[in-house]
Amino acid sequence: MTANFFKFPSLGNSTLTALAICAGFGAAAEPMHGIAMYGAPALPADFDHLPYVNPDAPKGGRIVTGEVGSFDSLNPHILKGSVPWQLRFLAYESLMGRSWDEPFTLYCLICETVETSPERDWVEFTLRPEAKFSDGTPVTVEDVIWSFDTLGTVGHPRYQGTYNRIESIEKTGERSLRFTFNTPDRELALIVGMRPILKKAQWEGEDFAESGLDVIPITTAPYVIDDFEAGRYVSLKRNPDYWGKDVPFMKGQANLDEVRMEFFGDGTAMFEAFKAGLLNSNREFNSEKWESQYGFPAIESGEVVKSVIPHGRPSGMTGFVMNTRHPAFADWRVREAMIQLFNFEYINETLTGGRQPRITSYFSNSELAMKDGPAGGRVKELLAPFADSLPPGALEGYSLPQGDGSARNRAGLRKAMGLLEEAGYTVQNGVMTGPDGQPFGFDILLPQGETEAGSMIDIYVQALQRLGIEVRVDTVDSAQYNSRTASFDFDVTWFRRGLSLSPGNEQRLYWGSAAADQEGSRNLMGMKSPAADAMIEELLTATSRDDFLAATRALDRVLTAGRYVIPTYQWNQSWIAHAKELKYAEPTPVYGDWIDWQPNAWWWEDDTTKQ
Repeated sequence: MTANFFKFPSLGNSTLTALAICAGFGAAAEPMHGIAMYGAPALPADFDHLPYVNPDAPKGGRIVTGEVGSFDSLNPHILKGSVPWQLRFLAYESLMGRSWDEPFTLYCLICETVETSPERDWVEFTLRPEAKFSDGTPVTVEDVIWSFDTLGTVGHPRYQGTYNRIESIEKTGERSLRFTFNTPDRELALIVGMRPILKKAQWEGEDFAESGLDVIPITTAPYVIDDFEAGRYVSLKRNPDYWGKDVPFMKGQANLDEVRMEFFGDGTAMFEAFKAGLLNSNREFNSEKWESQYGFPAIESGEVVKSVIPHGRPSGMTGFVMNTRHPAFADWRVREAMIQLFNFEYINETLTGGRQPRITSYFSNSELAMKDGPAGGRVKELLAPFADSLPPGALEGYSLPQGDGSARNRAGLRKAMGLLEEAGYTVQNGVMTGPDGQPFGFDILLPQGETEAGSMIDIYVQALQRLGIEVRVDTVDSAQYNSRTASFDFDVTWFRRGLSLSPGNEQRLYWGSAAADQEGSRNLMGMKSPAADAMIEELLTATSRDDFLAATRALDRVLTAGRYVIPTYQWNQSWIAHAKELKYAEPTPVYGDWIDWQPNAWWWEDDTTKQ
């Protein structure tokens, strides 16, 4: 993850500005109010609130959102179970909080100050004396150390990579502790500031790795779990005694009295619940539906309003991921054939009226995206040592196929057939047959209720069948889906990976070779690319903006030319329909669509709260 490159705050005080600059560029370490990947935080030490919140927002009201699926656990920090994903962000706090208006800058939250060396080989935090858990007990250094040890050893695999790069965690004072790292990585000082802090005493005698619905977490967060019914709903209530309400980072946040999540079997049922008023906020992902199906009575009366919220983050990757652990998909030519057969232009016109642009690379819609055509300059230099192992197009230039919009997609069918023949496949008696003489076919795994993917698959399967490819769509409930994807038990599945303007250590879990065989990792495609591994290391150790950009653009080339995912739409703005009483401040932050921002920076305004 990276930060606001060389963007310094205008403090109106040359001395303070000079100190901030020195702190970011190699001067002696000193306690600070925040930390950025490069340079200094945009906000000064005496900032009053984040720029995208309303510090005078009233408290009250509720937001009720819907989710498709189910849950059987309230612990988002372990591999076992299916958990409402929002709990990880709303029900827990970390030493520092992230500003969604900067690529990667953290400001003190549970910590009072942060201090790090110019080389970022250690970082030290001093805890706020007023920081408390929801039961009123203070947050101690022992709680912090226990949290890191527990998450790093028996927690979800996403925590283990960072934990293994920590040489030591030592208590340096009554309220202070220091992390020392065993590997060069400028991001580690920030990552440890974002780990959730848990209450050690709550877990004495409990099996953290096996917990599910049996332990209601005690945390420092402004919201606590108030009520739930497994698989049906979770209600979070604002803690009136929340310790951090006056901390500058939290001013104007956590304004709603209740955050409630309702769960449904499919998207249709969820949308009907929203129209009926059971939900009061709904995020839409289909532009055609946004235009054609949001004319129900509550919209017409003004009780529900439609908000379009722009954002400046990368497109990420959404589509159908192919599992290279499947022998057929280990061949890039087969993967490219599958992409050729996906008639995006026709699908887009059919399902969205052609309104949504296609994802063109993992970091498209941002300055981090690879450039068209052959690699040049520093990007070429970084990739050159791996030329023999790179997928075709990584150096020469690669772009997705563009169809003519017709249903038949004849050009795509011809190209796919040619690629399959090159890979040793032939059509025998109308059946696509592999090099081993066996019929070629595969399963497409979908989570129950995923209507968006299901609509596309119906069209796609027809194209596959035209070439004699046997395809079976396997729709399973959320528990089975999570279990099967965690163990890589699928051929092709629906895939959505959000990416930020600050890619960092999480890239190892997404695409790193070490994660390919680690169950629970997010490397669903199973890619093992020395070039990708090297580019991840380059972006993690970059000390300048230019080197960081080059490494990320080079990684984007390796990923995109690897042809691991059949890309679908990108969303460069968010469509949210919500009760008229739900308000948000403007201008919106660069990460304006992230759920961490809704509901944390939203508030409820009616005749009662205006008083």
